[in-house]
Parts: sequence; structure tokens; C-alpha cells
Amino acid sequence: MLQMTVARRKMLWAYIFLAIPIVFFAVIRIYPAFFAFAMSLFDYNPLAIDQPYVGFDNYQTLLAEMNKPRSVTRAAFVNTAGYIVLGMPLQLLIALAIALMLNEIRSFATLFRLAFFLPFVTSTIAISWVFRWLYQPQFGLFNVLLKAFELPQQPFLNNPKQALASILAVVVWQGLGFAVVIFLAGLKHIPRVYYEAARVDGATRWQTFRNITLPLLNPSIVYLVVLQSISFLRMFAPVLAMTDQGDGGPLNSTTTVVLRVYREAFQRLNMGYAAALTVVLFCIILLVTIFQLRVTTRRTN
Repeated sequence: MLQMTVARRKMLWAYIFLAIPIVFFAVIRIYPAFFAFAMSLFDYNPLAIDQPYVGFDNYQTLLAEMNKPRSVTRAAFVNTAGYIVLGMPLQLLIALAIALMLNEIRSFATLFRLAFFLPFVTSTIAISWVFRWLYQPQFGLFNVLLKAFELPQQPFLNNPKQALASILAVVVWQGLGFAVVIFLAGLKHIPRVYYEAARVDGATRWQTFRNITLPLLNPSIVYLVVLQSISFLRMFAPVLAMTDQGDGGPLNSTTTVVLRVYREAFQRLNMGYAAALTVVLFCIILLVTIFQLRVTTRRTN
């Protein structure tokens, strides 16, 4: 009887400790998600007394904006798609190459890992402002170097054709450290005996990488693909800090969905439409995550 009582006490305390993060997650994550959906059904203005119910009018407005070739909302979704399609694969490929090289070195390995990880833990706003200065026409460091080598200077952030790539380069560089650490952790868990057996069998480096390293890194790849994709879909701070007046310019060439939500909600106080944008972005993130999980984990089925 005493043993049962002790066991029940342990179980009770376990449920109590588990309930704390569950309640926190429900209050911080789940409730705001449902509240955002409810808000999207109203012409919500925090400064107004009445909040008229409009049903799905905000979503109809969003759909109409998407059908306009030069609308800001359409540009935000197109740019966000560009960030993830270009940025996520590029970041993971570079990070994997760096991790493979760092895994082979023995001298100053910790120093190199620290050098790659430092940008990730540095303030995004601070990094964005530094690169904004580096990208400055004529007097920015990059253009000074181009002039020194007698190469044509570039407008970078002032050109709609170069602005998105310029911001994307900074985001990819800053996030490399996290991806490198995850890949290194995955590489460390691959038994060395597999590589020794492959070397005995006469396998080339490419065959070893394709048949041993890549399949056994699948859990790390799945984790990074999902996490970094969500990060690119929610990109906000670099665009806000690196563009003039944080408007996602020039000519809306760098604006994102999250920046659009910020502008509608806190500048125009159009909370209902901003909530509709948030709900649509949430659905896109959910669908992209499910698709990526099904595709990237196919090898392990």
C-alpha cells in the first residue's frame, strides 16, 4: 500500500511538472492562434469601440490583392517564396560543406567552430545595420573594394534586382553557424567503422559521402530543413533594418509577409486584415512543414 502511494505521488508530481509547459504553450501559442483567426473575421481596430463582424471579407480582400500584378501583398508572398526557395537550400549546402571540412581538422577546431557560430548569436538588427553600411553606394566597404580592383560599383540595396539577393546573403551567412553545429553533431554520431569498411572496399570519397554520410545525416537534414524553412518564411528583422524606412523596398522588391502584417497591424491599425495574413501564413508554414517531413523522411520508411 505504501509503495502504491509513493508511485502515485511520483505520477502526480510528474503530471504537475508536465502541466506547467503545456499551460504555458497553450497561453503563449495556441490561444493567440485561435484569437488571430477570430480577429480575422472582424474589421478589428484596437482604438475603436465597435468591432463589426465582416466574415471572410478580409480573406476576399487578400485574394483580390493577390490577383493584382503590382500589389504589395502579392509582392510580399512572392518575395517570401523567393527567400525560402533560394535561401534554405543554399544555406544548408554551404553549412554541410563547412561541417564536413571542420569534421576533418584537429588543430584549432574549436576556434573555427566559434568563428562560424558567433554571427548566429549576434543581434540580427546589429548585423543588418553593419551590412547596410557595407552595401552603401560609393562609400560602402564593398564598393570601395570593387573600385580598388577597378570593377564596376554596384547599387546593392538601392536596386530592385539586387536588393533581395543582398539581404538574402546576410541572412544565409548569419544562420550558417547554427546549421554547421547541427551537421557537426550528426557527423560525430556516425560510427567511424563504416568509413573504415568503405576504405577497405575501395570506395571513393563521393561514394562514401553518398552511401554513408548523407543517409546517416538524414535526421539532421530533416530537422534543419523544417526549422530553417520556417525561419525564412517568418523573415522580418533583416528587411526592416536594411531597407529605407523599413518599407521592404526598393519598389517592394524585398518586402515579406511578416513585414506586411506589421505594417497593416501597427501602422494602419488594420488588425483584421493583418490577422488574415497571419492565418494564411500559418497555413502555408503548416503545409510546407508537412510536405518537407514526408519528402525528407522517405528514406527512413
